[in-house]
Amino acid sequence: MNKISIAIIVILLLIIVFGANKYLQCDAVVVAADNDDGRTAISLTSSERNLILQEMRGFLISSQQIIKAVAGGDMADAAVAARKSGRAAQEEAPVALREKLPMQFKKLGLDTHTKFDQLALDAEDMEDSEQTLTQLAELMQNCVACHAAFRLDVEKVD
Repeated sequence: MNKISIAIIVILLLIIVFGANKYLQCDAVVVAADNDDGRTAISLTSSERNLILQEMRGFLISSQQIIKAVAGGDMADAAVAARKSGRAAQEEAPVALREKLPMQFKKLGLDTHTKFDQLALDAEDMEDSEQTLTQLAELMQNCVACHAAFRLDVEKVD
């Protein structure tokens, strides 16, 4: 693995670590600031919120597996990991949930699934680790944008 690939992997890992740290700090501030953190609140039932969070964790798992596969020089495994979060893996959200989600949130989600599929195809066809890592970095911009713009709140039951 060349120095550029290692540098890209390190940068991606730093983005994930610092992004997660900032996200966790925001949650602590949310409680102290009466939940006014500037993000658009999406009010969901607990099960709806869990469904979306499960999908997001799937994105993170696929991203980690892609990085591991690329680091090991196994582009076939990178493609398999990417496909796990592609459009075929997208579960059909219940109608009630889809109606609650802002259009921009839905667009980011669809684009993210699509980019995982494209990454999988390119990893197989090109077998270029730098290209794969570049695509992953671009894909993860959707994750950063989504977490910066939205938060998932549990509906309050009166």
